[in-house]
Amino acid sequence: MTANVLQPLSELKRAPDGVIRERGQREVFCGLTGIVWLHRKIQDAFFLVVGSRTCAHLIQSAAGVMIFAEPRFATAIIDDRDLAGLADANEELDREVARLLARRPDIKLLFLVGSCPSEVIKLDLSRAAERLSQEFMPNVRVLNYSGSGIETTFTQGEDTCLASLVPELPASDDKQLMVVGALPDVVEDQFRGLLESMGVGPVSFLPMRSANDMPSIGPNTRYLLAQPFLGETGEALERRGATRIVAPFPFGEKGTTAWLAAAAQDFGVEQSRFEAVTASARDRARRAVAQQREHLEGKRIFFFPDSQLEVPLARFLADELAMQLIEVGTPYLHRDHLSVELELLPDDVRLSEGQDVERQLDRCHEDLPDLVVCGLGLANPLEAQGVTTKWSIELLFSPVHGYEQAGDCAELFSRPLRRKQMLTI
Repeated sequence: MTANVLQPLSELKRAPDGVIRERGQREVFCGLTGIVWLHRKIQDAFFLVVGSRTCAHLIQSAAGVMIFAEPRFATAIIDDRDLAGLADANEELDREVARLLARRPDIKLLFLVGSCPSEVIKLDLSRAAERLSQEFMPNVRVLNYSGSGIETTFTQGEDTCLASLVPELPASDDKQLMVVGALPDVVEDQFRGLLESMGVGPVSFLPMRSANDMPSIGPNTRYLLAQPFLGETGEALERRGATRIVAPFPFGEKGTTAWLAAAAQDFGVEQSRFEAVTASARDRARRAVAQQREHLEGKRIFFFPDSQLEVPLARFLADELAMQLIEVGTPYLHRDHLSVELELLPDDVRLSEGQDVERQLDRCHEDLPDLVVCGLGLANPLEAQGVTTKWSIELLFSPVHGYEQAGDCAELFSRPLRRKQMLTI
């Protein structure tokens, strides 16, 4: 790995808000990666990537699916004949979809997922989805979204997927709460229990676990984001009349408490009831986080941009674990969704948006952090140079939201530091 001549921080291009704008080489996965957790969440959905063998290898490797498994994703391979225009890609797609649905009658929701190759040959998957939906409804609804690396980064695949669902949601004028963002079932059940116990509801979740359980939406719907990377989804929900509840994200005891409190306040829950419902869970979370604080307090951490979870996680690490934030980089800084989180960050933190990987590597080497959070493409080279790293992708695959997971979230950051300490003894 080579590094450019270090650019002085005083010469970095900063916006009026003090955020460094980076526009250069990126080191991120494409939005197809989101299929790995989305196909586990929506239990009767199938994700058909219209792409190349490279797309197929990426999803297969990321998901770790064994040869005898029956996954709910696949790739319709675009080959040389398609790229050369010697075959009708729409006819081939229709044939493959018909074969798939005949073989898998359990599928109720089919996503056609765009990729770089399908974008290159200008295959209109929105029209294909409309055509196929008319053919297979009411048994199967067919939707499409883009996971192309040309258009999306790592977590934006979930954003475009959920945004494609919003126009399909049934209408309702009832006041209700919608929690938006894919969460492990156990975390979803915990949040539902806490919210309903304090009198907030009815509560629904997007994405839903089954295609037949789509939440309703309307002008009295309040939605609460569980993930910070859902910009398109938020816009789509607001076009349907929903209103966002402004809150930090539910990482750590304090973040989870503020997140729940925002919903409770919107639904008129009394403070005494809120305290009674959350007290024991808050205490468990505080004690679990405290166990990791001794390993993390005072340690210096550097975030490379990857998942868009960087800002709320940095707030959690600084506020509840007393880590020192050197740089917090994120692929895209959604100022509206992150407004509360940004206010809670220390004043001296260096924020960067976008990526110029060589310049960021230079800054990282100059800063000498104790821990670097980055993608897989950077982690191994940095480890070879003696830098302790944490894979950012693990923060998407692990339950990290809410009270019961607060200690586990902290441990994901302490584990590489403890491992390094053990190896050097």
